[in-house]
Amino acid sequence: MQPRRPTRQVTLGDDRVGFVRIGGGLNGTTPAPISVQTMTTGYTHGIDKCVAEINRLTAAGAEVVRVAVPERKDTEALKEIIPQVRVPIVADVHFHFKRALEAVEAGVHKIRLNPGNIQDRDQVIEVINACKAAQGGRGIPIRIGVNEGSIIERKDKQKRLKELGAFFHDNKRGYLLAIMITKLEEYLDIFYEQNFHDIVISAKSMDVPTVVDAYTEISKRFDHPLHLGVTHAGPKETGCIRSVVALGTLIANGIGDTIRISYASDSKYEVEDGLEMLYSLGVRERKGAELIACPTCGRIQVDLVSLVQDVRNKVSTQIQLPIKLAVMGCIVNGPGEAEGADVAVFAGDRKGIIYVQGEKVANVPEEEILSRLLEECLKFQDKVKRGEAKLGEKKVEIIPPDPIGELGSGWEKAAHDHKGKGVSLTVGGA
Repeated sequence: MQPRRPTRQVTLGDDRVGFVRIGGGLNGTTPAPISVQTMTTGYTHGIDKCVAEINRLTAAGAEVVRVAVPERKDTEALKEIIPQVRVPIVADVHFHFKRALEAVEAGVHKIRLNPGNIQDRDQVIEVINACKAAQGGRGIPIRIGVNEGSIIERKDKQKRLKELGAFFHDNKRGYLLAIMITKLEEYLDIFYEQNFHDIVISAKSMDVPTVVDAYTEISKRFDHPLHLGVTHAGPKETGCIRSVVALGTLIANGIGDTIRISYASDSKYEVEDGLEMLYSLGVRERKGAELIACPTCGRIQVDLVSLVQDVRNKVSTQIQLPIKLAVMGCIVNGPGEAEGADVAVFAGDRKGIIYVQGEKVANVPEEEILSRLLEECLKFQDKVKRGEAKLGEKKVEIIPPDPIGELGSGWEKAAHDHKGKGVSLTVGGA
């Protein structure tokens, strides 16, 4: 892991919803944790549904939520939506600068502008001045998003043909990076001339190498915090891989200050997967249990897949501390994982042995594993809260059990017991 790149810092929010800081490390600021954003999928003008979705995403862990405002009725709805939520709201503005002005007037906490769609200099300046004066003069930040999908010229047909001709040349990625950076520089000049620096930059693409290259180059040229994302990532099943590969690579190289993973799916999965990626990289302190489980194989003697899902569902709602919980399906990897976990179970012949910080506490039949495991997690969580235990501390070393003992299938033990007694043992009938 590389040290995080220092940037300017921007702040969004207010006294009621709280404040989220993005970036930092320059001008005496302390770097803020990498924050997780998402976007609503419903119509913003459907006020009740929009509020319900925002609150659900907030409960899932979203720290910033963006809403689309393509029409005036959407910005009008913000006046009723914002007082009912507890998270900073970003207005996603495309094509018409007046939607940005209306959103600022409605009390939004940040504006997203697209240089590919809003190019008129005077209109951009009007938005900048509105954001400067927002929140009683405290101001609100603006994200400049130079996405691949909108950066190529659309209005001037001749210019578009020329750009597309270069774009689809052999060096497609190099040309795209050049045009993204050029248009970003031209756009930023307007902001700098107005002495406006509360800026976040994004440069998204559907292509993972392009995303990595674009943010890497932009991070060398500008000191603004970066909003990472892969646009048009696809359904969760494939979009997860596409997004995590790109964003994880950048973050591991010290690049990125806030993220949005994008799926053609329920936005709560964007939040959950974004947080899990940050937890896994060690750049955010985990909230809730860390569940690890062994891959299934021919040694499994319990329904491990169902058990893991049941455990995940239970601990996600009842465990608040970052307890490391191991659910292992056999005695091969089980002991080692149990030593490294706060609470662990490893299973054998339709039963499981449960350990708490390396100390054996139960040997239960398969049907009781879930309830007893949750019971031990809750008991351990209470001990930690009372200061009677600490996370990550094991008390004893676990000795792997005899495979023909407590968790063994019994066949080997039976054969061993009858060895030399003239009794044959047939496994599997016939």
